[in-house]
Amino acid sequence: MTRSIRPDAVLVQAVIAGALSFAHLHDIAAAAGQDGWKAWAYPISVDLLLVAAWRRLRILRTTGEPTRAAWTWFAVALAASLGANIATAGLLDLTHVPAWLRILVAGWPALAFLGGTLLVHTPAAETDTAPEPAAAQAIVPAESAPEPEPLPGAVEAADPVPALPAPPPPVDVPPALVDHARKLADAHRSATGHPIDADTLRDRLGLPGPMADQLATQLA
Repeated sequence: MTRSIRPDAVLVQAVIAGALSFAHLHDIAAAAGQDGWKAWAYPISVDLLLVAAWRRLRILRTTGEPTRAAWTWFAVALAASLGANIATAGLLDLTHVPAWLRILVAGWPALAFLGGTLLVHTPAAETDTAPEPAAAQAIVPAESAPEPEPLPGAVEAADPVPALPAPPPPVDVPPALVDHARKLADAHRSATGHPIDADTLRDRLGLPGPMADQLATQLA
């Protein structure tokens, strides 16, 4: 499967602008006395510093660090490139280059090397800082905090003891009822072999609960 190659107007424009800027920088370097391969190395040095400064600027923006140094070297490289393009527009006689321009061109390699080194090897600021030992020791979880010691002479309060329910008052049982209940108890023992209980007395005689309990206790 073949892909059709479509020309990109932005890419074509970038290539043309880069070629023109490269040629202008070469012409300025050659006019300032840098002949041969040295005149061709100047445009590469300027463009590389411009790209390195822009790349460093984007990294610093992403990490939220200061961008003043990156902006400074970007402006230096942009001024060198823009100045060379303007100087070749007829404003400067390239056959009689002034001394200050010769000095700038001759000093550019050292300046570009310094800027590139600072842009590449400048350490990033450390954002994660460990807590100080004193501050770390001051933080004590609430669960591990020691309990306060009781003061001398203080009496610890004892847990309250729940009160026992009061016993029911005694019920007066008539003697005749006791005799009748005893007969029922004897008959129940003869029939079942077990003593009569309070529930059976209550059902047989129709007595209230406390009186049936008292009768069962007397007959036991």
